[in-house]
Parts: sequence; C-alpha cells; structure tokens
Amino acid sequence: MARRNDHTREELISITLNTVKDFLNDNSYHELSLRKVANMIGYVPSTLVNVFGSYNLLLLHAVAQTLDELASEAKEVVEQSPDTKTALYQLAYCYHDFAKTHPHRWQLIFEHNMNGEVLPEWQAERIANMTGMLEQLLSHLAPQRTKQEVLQASRVLWSGVHGITLLSVDDKFFAAEPIDGKKLIDDLLSSYIANW
Repeated sequence: MARRNDHTREELISITLNTVKDFLNDNSYHELSLRKVANMIGYVPSTLVNVFGSYNLLLLHAVAQTLDELASEAKEVVEQSPDTKTALYQLAYCYHDFAKTHPHRWQLIFEHNMNGEVLPEWQAERIANMTGMLEQLLSHLAPQRTKQEVLQASRVLWSGVHGITLLSVDDKFFAAEPIDGKKLIDDLLSSYIANW
C-alpha cells in the first residue's frame, strides 16, 4: 500500500480519477466500489474518503471530468460550424457520439445520485454551461423568442436528443433494421426547428 505522503493531494486526485476513467472505458460504474478504487491505486479506502469527502463525491468528480471532456468537444464543434443551424446539429451529434464512444462514463453522468445531498456549486456550473450552450444557439437562431421560450425549447430538444442517444447507446430501438441515431436526431431537429 502507498503511504499517505507518497503523493500530494492533487496527484492522488489525478491518479484516482484517471484510474476510474480507465476502468469505465470497459466496465460499468456498478462494478466499482470505494474499496476497489483504493485497491487499484494502492491506497486504503479511508485515504480516498479524506481526499474526496465520500465515495459519492469521488464519483461526482469523475462525472465532472467527463462533463469537462464533453463540454470541450462540444465547444470545438460549435466553434467550427459555419452557421448557427449547423452548430445546433453538430452539438447534438457530438452529444450522441460522445455517449457512443464512452457509454459507461456517459451512463454515470445520468445515473449518479446525490442521495439527498446538495449538488456542489462546481458541478451545477458545469451543467449550466452545457445547457447554456444550447440555449445560446437557439437564441441566435430565433432572436424574437423570449428567454422562457428558448429555455423550454432547449429542454425539449435536449430531452429528445438524450432519449435518442440513450436508445442508441443501449441498442434498444427494437427494429428489424438497424436504426441510425443521428438520422433520428436529424428528423427531430429539422421538424422541431421548422415548427418553432
């Protein structure tokens, strides 16, 4: 076992989160536990509790790391898009592709539960930044819409894209022929935007 002073607090956070990330490349977070993470990095569970506060918060830090990566990819595709409408589609595709590439990490984002604890501000800000990107695109697309209308439209579109992505990742379309999730996203966005 590593001793407490073998790594700085920052190094231990980095080692732990990278280990969790690597584990989630091939396995569900349901197969993880505080003891398992501690064993994988050569520390005792109590050290991780001292560093993160709880196993729940350790997982929340892993979620934050995943959201940061998704936000970085999303920002890049939006910035490279030639116009707002294209950016909206690219943002939705990015979300879908990220989930397909990292299914276990993406799953943890939406299945992690604070178990009654208040969501830390640093995590709430990450979520607001992601939803804000979509709201900003919709505001540019339809500047005549009120803030409330944009908010509602963003949640409708996010819910639809999320649902399609969820079914796509889990391969649960229950159709005889393969269904392309991105094609469904195209249909959703084009229909909604045309009528909005």
